[in-house]
Amino acid sequence: MADLDERAVARPAEDPFGEYGVYSRVRDGLRAYRMIAAMWIRSTMAYRASFAMTTFGNFAATSFDFVAILLMFSQVDELGGYALPEIALLYGTSAVAFGLADLLIGSMDRLGHRVRDGTLDTLLVRPVPVLAQVAADKFALRRLGRVTQGLFVLGYALATLDVAWTPVKVLMIPLMVASGGLIFCAVFVGGAAFQFVAQDASEVQNAFTYGGVTLLQYPPSVFAKDLLRGVTFLLPLAFVNWLPGLYVLGRPYPLDLPTWVAFAPPLVAVACCALAGVAWRAGLRTYRSTGS
Repeated sequence: MADLDERAVARPAEDPFGEYGVYSRVRDGLRAYRMIAAMWIRSTMAYRASFAMTTFGNFAATSFDFVAILLMFSQVDELGGYALPEIALLYGTSAVAFGLADLLIGSMDRLGHRVRDGTLDTLLVRPVPVLAQVAADKFALRRLGRVTQGLFVLGYALATLDVAWTPVKVLMIPLMVASGGLIFCAVFVGGAAFQFVAQDASEVQNAFTYGGVTLLQYPPSVFAKDLLRGVTFLLPLAFVNWLPGLYVLGRPYPLDLPTWVAFAPPLVAVACCALAGVAWRAGLRTYRSTGS
């Protein structure tokens, strides 16, 4: 079992479209993910009342974050120089982006448990990518509650913002959500790769995922410059909603960044996903079975 990961990961050199090519692996991974997720959805919908209650509970629990912001604005007119609709835009875009990533691959934080108890071995012997299996494991449709709550706040922001809308600014909203979701997916995968080494680091991963979305719900003007540098140049969470969002709002960028960075999120998302993929492959190669 010690070399199980080598058999699961090592592949002969083939062309990209061959049996072991990258495109074939992506296709197989998506197919496996779809089948596993569909199995969990069928299991969930067998108890529809329970699903409705847990989804509403997820919606209500995540709503408290915005309720806290509303309580602040019951005492002040601005927070860090930003009005409530402006913060609602930042909140809504980050919440929807994170909610989609959490829905799709939020189960990645369970990898450490599988590494510790050896149940990861059962995934390695299956003829489908391990990443797809881990991501779809225990697919929780109730997480739609978080996405729905974020959409409500985003809808409120778009309805109340005093912004001179242009076609570019309109397109920036779905761009923020899509790119932000990919960036959060990369953080989930990178955190899971770290658990191959740490084995019990789910809370460390949560600090960058759940902690990251909480950070992005507030304007950058309330944070220190060192933190802004960290989430811009090290872990580029600022590209989820801060930088494109400030372009929509007509606000100056932090750290005197150039205007074009507002259009960089898709490139940053692709780069983050590529790096997360490299980290995942490296982590998987370091895995050694518990022998159980």
